Amino acid sequence: MRLMNARLCLDCEEVHDQQHCPICSSESFAFLTRWVTPSDTVTAEAAPRPTRPPDPIGRREQVDAYRQILSPSPPTPKRGRLVARSALGLALLGVARVLWRAAPEGRPEPKPDAGPRAPSGTS
Repeated sequence: MRLMNARLCLDCEEVHDQQHCPICSSESFAFLTRWVTPSDTVTAEAAPRPTRPPDPIGRREQVDAYRQILSPSPPTPKRGRLVARSALGLALLGVARVLWRAAPEGRPEPKPDAGPRAPSGTS
């Protein structure tokens, strides 16, 4: 296996040179040349690489896989909704607590005042 073709499976850490990992059938891999550079003597003695055009679909899949690995995923909207609803619920509980404490406890309600009354018998 040539170093230029060697791939490291990101799931089971198997080194292979196929499109799919022979152990776990995963398509997520990284080329070993990302971390190891071949020496000049080995590349000069090695047979020339076959000249076939690169597979645009396979290359696109690899680029997408690298993007998913290297870029963090945004937080899920469900998590944001949960936080917002929790904050709203805590705010409502706080308002209810303030209203509960402000309510009269066992105090008689004042009767409405009818105002001054005229003495009976006079109109």
